[in-house]
Amino acid sequence: MSAVEKARDQAPLIQTTRSDHILFVVVTLLYWSTLYVYVPILSPFMKSGGYADVLIGIVLGSYGFVQMLVRFPLGLLSDKLHKRKPFLMLGMITGMLSCLLFMIPGSWLWPLAGRMMSGVCASAWVAFTVLYAAYFASSDATKAMSNISFMTVSGQLIGMVLSGWLADTYGWNAAFMAGVILGIFGLVLAFAVKEPKEGVTRSPISLSHLREVVRTPSLRQVSTLSILAHCVLFITMFGFTPLKATSLGASDGQLTLIVIAFMVPHGLASLLTGRWLVPRFGTWNVIGTAYLLSGIFTVAIAFAPNLGVLAVTQVLNGFAQGMHLPILLGLAIQPFESSKRATAMGFYQAIYSIGMFAGPFLAGFINDMFGRDYGFVLGGAFALTALLLTLVWKRSSSRSAASAA
Repeated sequence: MSAVEKARDQAPLIQTTRSDHILFVVVTLLYWSTLYVYVPILSPFMKSGGYADVLIGIVLGSYGFVQMLVRFPLGLLSDKLHKRKPFLMLGMITGMLSCLLFMIPGSWLWPLAGRMMSGVCASAWVAFTVLYAAYFASSDATKAMSNISFMTVSGQLIGMVLSGWLADTYGWNAAFMAGVILGIFGLVLAFAVKEPKEGVTRSPISLSHLREVVRTPSLRQVSTLSILAHCVLFITMFGFTPLKATSLGASDGQLTLIVIAFMVPHGLASLLTGRWLVPRFGTWNVIGTAYLLSGIFTVAIAFAPNLGVLAVTQVLNGFAQGMHLPILLGLAIQPFESSKRATAMGFYQAIYSIGMFAGPFLAGFINDMFGRDYGFVLGGAFALTALLLTLVWKRSSSRSAASAA
């Protein structure tokens, strides 16, 4: 590496101060809080309106369906314009609109529109990651992504904890109104987020690279596993687990404790996996163990007789599901040179949205036909399928490594 290249690798694309970093962190926390402030109460809110589980599943699944369609084009547009800040603002605006739509009474189409709008909001996330990475030197890219992953979980936790307390104290609409207020603050602060007028350039998402990227076996394998992981996640805590809690007598305030029981271990697992578990036990072993445990504790939700047992399943399931998601994210881009990583990540994020859609959508139908607990059995089946695929691909990966040696 030449001296010029080395200097470029050690200098961030955007020169920032400590205040710039703090402002970005606050905006990111507000973004995720706006997006998740009603997630724990969404299924109980719809159930209280008399809607069947099949309709609840359609509404929950629409979040992922929109991302399947919107994530990749938004990434292409952002890269073409070399602008990220307008997409931060788009995320805030659509997050606010999502909350407002939930507050309109009279038809299940309003919650559907609200959840679809939140899918557009979530699709803006790629702009946050690209802009924040530009605040760091290329050599510190791992640190940047670790930081922003922690911000994600923290923002989600803040929003979800507020959700139950607000609904319990002031009623359903209080949580939605809080989302609007958080979004307004986020939008105002986003104007001050630092981005140069010429924007931020990176190796862009490329349609010309897409065919080559999609044909890479490891990316197809990791994407399939991630689809199944998101099926389980959006059937459980981001889907029907809150409804299970209310059926066991949980107040909206107690729902907050169930959320904390899941989300805190979920965040801790994300921090521990790459630093401690993978170096000691190996990538495929950790992924397989995560699917085994998440399958067991997802099915266990169906048999929880009271809130205490349900909380235990959430602690264990939250940790298990937090183990494999960051590993899969890293594996998605690992085989590609830097010029193709944006395309690989764009494809990966769009494709795992299938799980956000398919999991709750199918679980809603299963619940409607056989009873709500069977949706968790379906989640366990998704996890078991992922475990079997992991074992098969681990074996083929070991063979490839042996033959290469």
